Amino acid sequence: MKALRYAFIGLVALIILAVAAVAIAMAVINPNDYKPQIEQAVEDATNLDLLLEGDISWSFIPLGLELNSVEATLEGNRFIALEQLVAQIDFWSLIAMSPKVDTFVLDGLDARLEVDEQGNGNWTRIMPEKPPGAATEETAGAQDEPAQEDEGASGEALNFNVENVQISNAQVHYSDKTTGQSVTLDNFTVNASNITLGSEFPLEIGFRVATTQPTFEVDGSISAQLAANQALNDFAVSGLTAVFDMTGEPFGGKEVTAELAGSARANLENETANLSDFTASLANLNLSTDLTVSGFGDKPTLSGEVSIAEFSLKELLDNLGQPAMETSDPDVLEAIAFSTGIGGPAGKVELTDLTIKLDDTTFNGSGSYNLADTGIVFKLQGDELNADRYLPPQSDGDTEQQTEEAPAPQETAASGPEGDLLPLETIRSLLLDIDLGLGQLIVSNLTINEIKASTTAKDGLLKVDEFSGQLYEGSFGANVTLDARSDNPKWSVGSDVTNVQTLPLLTDLAEVDMLIGGANLKINATSSGNRISALRSNADGQISFNLAEGEFRQMNLTHMACQGIALVNQDELTTTDWGTSTPFNDMHGTLDINGNTLNNTDLVAALAGMRLEGNGTVDMAQSQIDYEVGLRVVGEIHRDNACRVTEYVENAVIPVECRGNFAENPGGLCSFDGSRFRDTLKTIAANAAKAKAQEEVNKAKDKAEEKIKEKLGDELGDKLKGLLN
Repeated sequence: MKALRYAFIGLVALIILAVAAVAIAMAVINPNDYKPQIEQAVEDATNLDLLLEGDISWSFIPLGLELNSVEATLEGNRFIALEQLVAQIDFWSLIAMSPKVDTFVLDGLDARLEVDEQGNGNWTRIMPEKPPGAATEETAGAQDEPAQEDEGASGEALNFNVENVQISNAQVHYSDKTTGQSVTLDNFTVNASNITLGSEFPLEIGFRVATTQPTFEVDGSISAQLAANQALNDFAVSGLTAVFDMTGEPFGGKEVTAELAGSARANLENETANLSDFTASLANLNLSTDLTVSGFGDKPTLSGEVSIAEFSLKELLDNLGQPAMETSDPDVLEAIAFSTGIGGPAGKVELTDLTIKLDDTTFNGSGSYNLADTGIVFKLQGDELNADRYLPPQSDGDTEQQTEEAPAPQETAASGPEGDLLPLETIRSLLLDIDLGLGQLIVSNLTINEIKASTTAKDGLLKVDEFSGQLYEGSFGANVTLDARSDNPKWSVGSDVTNVQTLPLLTDLAEVDMLIGGANLKINATSSGNRISALRSNADGQISFNLAEGEFRQMNLTHMACQGIALVNQDELTTTDWGTSTPFNDMHGTLDINGNTLNNTDLVAALAGMRLEGNGTVDMAQSQIDYEVGLRVVGEIHRDNACRVTEYVENAVIPVECRGNFAENPGGLCSFDGSRFRDTLKTIAANAAKAKAQEEVNKAKDKAEEKIKEKLGDELGDKLKGLLN
């Protein structure tokens, strides 16, 4: 017992002697006397010139060191400087073998980082170049480090306790002469206290960052409660509040505020992380999420939810100093929202209860993203969307002005090379399976109902397996295949249109009301290329069409036919009201696709007393039509006496020509073709000659019958008449 008491007394005596020795040393030794030696040691070991202008002072309790007015220059230019550095360790924690940093203060730090015209940073020149062989010694010394680290790692965890950390008035200037870019970090402050592993402590950070290309500034402030365990593998942030006020060229000179709030936690050992009640905002855009991540490798597991509160895109663009987005309907883009649940197995992100809102339109569905093969799957169903509301507004004079100012195709081609239509490399990397549905879509003034679209992509083969819908009392279905596995992609298109009413379709699409009827189309076409011009010139295929009952509007083919018949009858038409339409039955034909040209050789339609027959071409590049149509007379056409169908006129063809730009003047395309009427006159003359000859034969026969009756009597004459017949 006495031995233990003596040992304790001895230990206390040693501590008192150590404290006394430190106190005497600090009282006797003046660190300022060693300034020249310290400056020389730094200059000998580096390329820096150190200047200790201020005082160096000791403190006993707490044990620490204070430096004032320190500057280091590199090649005559300031590299780093500071006004004050204070580092203090609690003396009694040192005695207790559990070191605790009492205070760390850094004030007035000023660092200058520069990149010269050759791309070399000045910080790379701090240490002098090593002579040959020096690296070998360092390498040999470095081989002992792992052993030392392992030895330290086996010891007790560091008791990391800090009473107070203060960094104020710090600034860093970075300039790059190769790009002209300059970045400045100033007003950088950090305040933290009671920093102890295993418990929460407060942290406050403030800073300002400014760039010159583009001119941009950020004033930021961050406050939070931080925590870390003793093993430094579990970290937590709570009560996060971060505010960033930004201004500069990217925002058109306007001030924009971004904010972050919420809590976060990460465990490196268990490889888990989560965000709780986390919110982020940019101007009037607000995002919120609760998200958990398990596994930090290439197959993480995610669970949680993400939502973007309803916001106005037009207001957001204005807040960000961006140009206004002009739309035909000024009330659109005012209510946009997004929400989804997040889940799925490891390595796959699945979106559930996905909702996207665009003004009056809502999409619901699900989706997924596979991290291993980047495969994307989406299934979305929307209600109603009027796409025309989102198009730029068009004034009354826009169309005419665009027509006048539009350059000729040759001028456009000469103005610059035509760009590729699709990014082939991107398409080859796509792995897609997308199903979209929409109750109603209005686009280019067309109304389409019950739209279904199914798209897949794999290994450069993109397929629209189904694109169907209801259109103007009819229906349509289409499929498209794009083979992008070569640099000359191949396209194939198939479509089937059933009983689509042409009048409302053409009226809504192009304000053209020249055709009425239920159209049936079958399209099979192929092409190749990755530019619009190539696709047009390489197009090949066929379009077959049929209209069971219909009507040509803005043209009266009956009037045109009667004009020709009246000429034959050497008479004049007395009817004045002919109307502006021509009914028909069963108009059908086939269009052969040959590049930009559609060829038609079998146009047929049944009209009142006539049969329409025609052939011609349609030039899609120039919007030109060139048709020769014949109206073959097969019966009574009109009650006008001048249009009477005599034996001379029957089966004759009244020629009509349809030529011009169908996009500009569809109503004035067709007219009576006088140049081809000569052929019609030949037919009529042949009919007349045939009828005249028959008339002479009949007269001769009648005369012979009369003579027979006179000589032989009526009874025998009738028998001979039958014989002659």
